[in-house]
Parts: sequence; structure tokens; C-alpha cells
Amino acid sequence: MKAFLKRYSHAAIMLGYMLIYIPWFTVLESSVTTNYHIIHMAVDDIIPFCEYFIIPYLMWFFYIAGTVAYFIFTNKKEYLRLSAFLITGMTVFLIVSTVYPNGDTLRPVVFSRDNVFTRMVLHLYHTDTSTNIFPSIHVYNSLGAHFAIANSEQLSRKKWVLYPSLVLCISIILSTMFLKQHSAFDVITAFALATFMYLVCYVIDFKAVYARFTETVRSHAVYERNEY
Repeated sequence: MKAFLKRYSHAAIMLGYMLIYIPWFTVLESSVTTNYHIIHMAVDDIIPFCEYFIIPYLMWFFYIAGTVAYFIFTNKKEYLRLSAFLITGMTVFLIVSTVYPNGDTLRPVVFSRDNVFTRMVLHLYHTDTSTNIFPSIHVYNSLGAHFAIANSEQLSRKKWVLYPSLVLCISIILSTMFLKQHSAFDVITAFALATFMYLVCYVIDFKAVYARFTETVRSHAVYERNEY
């Protein structure tokens, strides 16, 4: 057991962060009930409500948890990169929600149909408020999970994993708008933040940047000594 805990001690990063994220988010959900900024775009009124998107919306929980768990047990380096991506975005979300209380008024008052899916959506509405929506963590974390899979040494070569991940990611993103959980603005800002963090976590080689910087400083120092 000690060997197991030592080998996978890095799992404590995300588990430990949840001890911060969940209480903070719970406080926001219970306190941001009035006097919040309404987020809305004209395109929100064009997007129809579709209860069937409750399926990919709920699959998000398994998608994120499954992706994180996979990298915990298979690749520490890739897990740490994914953790940095997720934790940064969720922290930005918490800070934004704290200093800029926000919400929307997009949810339908009544459903035109009564079926198992609309009842699932109704349950979702009762358990999840329409506040603290910007940027959308559903969107941001879905992008993070797919980025991790697409950049994985093992999974990126498995088309039967990569393509379903992409489809699920897109479906989850669409679900946030078709269920009227989020404004298109929440989706756009989540994409913007995810794009920035993708560059930070997967594109920019900070070791190479640092090496070039130190080499430039060293060359400049040598040049200055020769001048004197």
C-alpha cells in the first residue's frame, strides 16, 4: 500500500485542489442569488432549447474524471500538464465569479414536451443554479480533456479514442447552450482562456525559451567584458 501511494502521490494535486474548489464554489452558489450581472448575447435567443443534450451534458462528469484518472495511472508528466490546465482555468472561474457575480435568464419557464429528458433537465435546474456561469467550466474542462488526449503519446495514435473524444467534447460544448445553461458568451470566453492555456501547457517550450534567454545574457556579458 505504501508503495502504491508513493507511486501515485501526484494524484493528490487534483484531489487537494478539490478541497479548495468545491467549498469555494458551494459558497458562490449559495450567496450569488440576487444583484448579479446578466450575461446575454443576441445569438442566445436564436439557439433553441433541446432537452436531448442532457445526455452529453451529464457525460461531462465521466469524461473529465475518466481522463484525469487515466493520466494519473499512465503518465505522470501528461497528468501534471492536464492538472495545470484544469486548475488554472477553474481558479480563474472562481475569481471571476467572486469579483463579478454573474448569471443568465435563458432557462425556459415551461417545457413544450414532457419526457424523461425534460425531467432530467428539470432536476438539473433544481440542483444547479443559473449563476456563476462565466467562463463555462463545462466547456473549458472539456477542451482541456480533449487537448490532453490529443497530445498524449499513447492516446493520440488511437483513433477509436481520439475521434469519440472530439465528438463528445463538441457535444458537451453544444449542450451548454442548447440546455440554456450558458450564454454563447460563456462558451466564447472559455475558448479564449483554453486557447491561451493550450499555448502555455502544450505549445511553448519554456525550457528552450529560458535556455535562449540565458544564452543571450551570457553572450551579452562576454561582449561587454571584451569591450572593456
